[in-house]
Amino acid sequence: MKDRPIKQSVTFALILLTFALISSCDYNRRTTGWQYFDDMVTSPAYESYTPNPNFADGKTMQPPVPGTIPRGTVPYAYEKSDEDRALAAATLVNNLEPSKENLQRGERMYGIYCMQCHGEKGDGQGSLYVSKKYTYPPASLLSEKMMDNPEADIYHVITVGFGIMGEHGSMIKPDDRWKIAMYVKEVLQN
Repeated sequence: MKDRPIKQSVTFALILLTFALISSCDYNRRTTGWQYFDDMVTSPAYESYTPNPNFADGKTMQPPVPGTIPRGTVPYAYEKSDEDRALAAATLVNNLEPSKENLQRGERMYGIYCMQCHGEKGDGQGSLYVSKKYTYPPASLLSEKMMDNPEADIYHVITVGFGIMGEHGSMIKPDDRWKIAMYVKEVLQN
């Protein structure tokens, strides 16, 4: 007899647990469920180059915090100067092989980052210059001076920029910079 109230209690507890589990499941696939923190779900988004009132300079795209180094990168030892350009050209060495895969990757990265200014053939007749959106002529990568420069010079210029060309080191991984330089030397200049 003593077992009967315990069995009833266990049965009632199981029924209650089953009901709780069934009622907690939402079978409506059209809703994401409860929103406990509405600001996390509907936060205002800003496009990269649009004004943003959250920052003192009013820009959405902020530069990296001074003194920080992105994970997986090594700080570049050379500055944007003629002396460092010559030093980088003389001391940096491309350890990548000019394989088909590396040249294809270099061509792809060139198409993304360089072709708009320097042109498909590297002759400085890129779409930005030809369409007159950019009035200053970009350098021809087929000039005698550029033909004589080593891959390391191209790598350095991609990394820190030169003249009015901006730096691309923060946008392009070091291996991809070497592959672009390799593509310029092995394909465009041959």
